[in-house]
Order: sequence, then structure tokens, then C-alpha cells
Amino acid sequence: MTTICVDVMGADKEPAVLLEGVASALEADPELSVLVAGAADVVDPFCASHDRARALVTTEVIAMSEHPAQAVRKKKDASIVRAAAAVHAGEADGLFSAGSTGAVLTAATFGVGRLRGIKRPALSLPFPGVSGRPTVFLDMGANADVKPDVMVQFAHMGRAYSRAVLGVEDPRVGLLCNGSEDTKGSEMALAYHAALEAGNCGFAGNAEGTDLLAGTFDVIVADGFTGNVALKSIEGTGKFVISRLKAAMGESARNKIGMALLAGSLKGLAAELSGDQYGGAVLLGLRAPVVKGHGATSARAVCQGTLAAAAAVRAGLTQKIADACDLA
Repeated sequence: MTTICVDVMGADKEPAVLLEGVASALEADPELSVLVAGAADVVDPFCASHDRARALVTTEVIAMSEHPAQAVRKKKDASIVRAAAAVHAGEADGLFSAGSTGAVLTAATFGVGRLRGIKRPALSLPFPGVSGRPTVFLDMGANADVKPDVMVQFAHMGRAYSRAVLGVEDPRVGLLCNGSEDTKGSEMALAYHAALEAGNCGFAGNAEGTDLLAGTFDVIVADGFTGNVALKSIEGTGKFVISRLKAAMGESARNKIGMALLAGSLKGLAAELSGDQYGGAVLLGLRAPVVKGHGATSARAVCQGTLAAAAAVRAGLTQKIADACDLA
């Protein structure tokens, strides 16, 4: 039995939405048990009515507006802090939370703990590809500034994720840059390029922004500043396209019919871009799998994120990352 601790507090959505997702995950996976972290009036009734669910009662919540590091230090009984501690103590094998990104990163890094030798954990998510092959992208915002040797660790961690979760035998790594030529980029990008070339990490050259959704590379690495800008650009473009299509639908009866015929495909596209099928981003480099969901998450995303955390545990992702980074 694989146990995942799910923090049902601190998201933009009500806890009921997260509990709906937990219930779906339990129904989908008979070998899954869940440790549900949250207020007593939220988690106790749910756990009393669901097999394989146990309550981790907490009395504090870290809000999206709070300073992450300060809140984690101050609120020792916050749901995300207690959830991370439960994983560290062996009460759960992995963690899912849709709370404040900063709070999840801080609590997980210090609560769950980093793998020995890992300098910086990184947020990662598989992007859908035009070619049909997803691309593991990291770092999406955990580390604004990183040194070249850390970028090499990102490459090894991304390759381990691609192998363990996506089944890619020999993942090809690209460095997100402003051109495919080896000579392109800032001084820091050139330093990253040189380190990756020497890092025995499957480096195949620079990747441009157009490669993020092309499936050209199996893994694309970037510092967290660049990665977060790229992620938000993709999210914003997706929202723009959907809004324009909705506006066009009202322009004529013919457009309405066309949109109705395409509705299923458009919903699938929106789901792909939202990352709901993976439930959120995986924080790589910790002693156990941690999946960070969107604050404005859905029940489906919570279900998928919980299942993704369990799948990562069963795939031995943590050990594979440890083994891969020993090569660095």
C-alpha cells in the first residue's frame, strides 16, 4: 500500500474540492491510502466515511498572501508544515498540496529534506508536444538564480523523471536559450551550455522557446526565473486563444456550430496546457515525491496529482534521481 499525504488547506478552492479529488483517487487506485492534512471539521468526517483515509488534524493554514518562509517558521501546526513532517517521519511516502507555492517549496525542502548532494530542488512539469512526445521542463520557478553545476543537476533530475515516469529510455536534454546555435545566449547561458556539454547528462544543444511544445527534446532545462516566465507565457497564450475562440463563437450561427463540433477537442487542449492530467508540478530533488498543484485547482487535478505522487513513489523516482545525480 502506497500512502500519500494530501494537504487540503491553503488552496484557492474550498477544501471540499480537494476532498472530492482525494475520493476519486482512492476509488481509482485500490493500492492507495491517503493521510489527509487539515482542520478537524474538514478531515475527520471525510476520513470516517472513506476506507484507506486517515486524518492528520492541524490547526493552522498558510494563506496565499503570507510570506512563505516566515509563515512556515511561525506556523508549526500549518497543514503543509505538518504534511511535510509526516513524510519525513515515514507516515506517508509522498505529498500533494495546492497551497502557496512558496510555502510548499519551503516546507517540503526543509520538512521532507533534500537528497544528499542535491543543491537545489526544482519544479518540473511535462509539457505536451506537437510530435506527441511530452517534454519535461524544469525549473519552473523554484530557483531564480542558479550556478552552472546546479543546471547540470537539473538535467540529471529531468532525465531521471523522463525515464521513470514517461518511459523514455535515453532522454535528450536541451538548454532553453534565445537561439539554437552554441554561441547564442547571455554570459550565464554560455556558462550553462559549457557545463551541460561536460556534464554527461544527455545534452543535445540549445532549445528555443518554440521547442517547449514541439517535442523536439525530452527534457528542457532553465533557471527558475527564465522557466517561470516561459511557463506563464504559455499559460497566458492558452487563455488568450481560448478567449478569442469563445468571442468568435458569438459572431455568427455558423461559428457556434463549428465551436460546438470542436468543443471536445478544445477542452482536451485546455486540459493539456493546464497540466491537470499530471495534477501539477513535481518538486524534484527531495527525499520523497512532492507534487505541487495549482492554487485554483480542480477535483480532477487533485485526483491526478495524488495518483502522480503515488506513481512516482512506485517508480522509485527519488532513488533514480539520487543515482543519476551521482554521475554529475
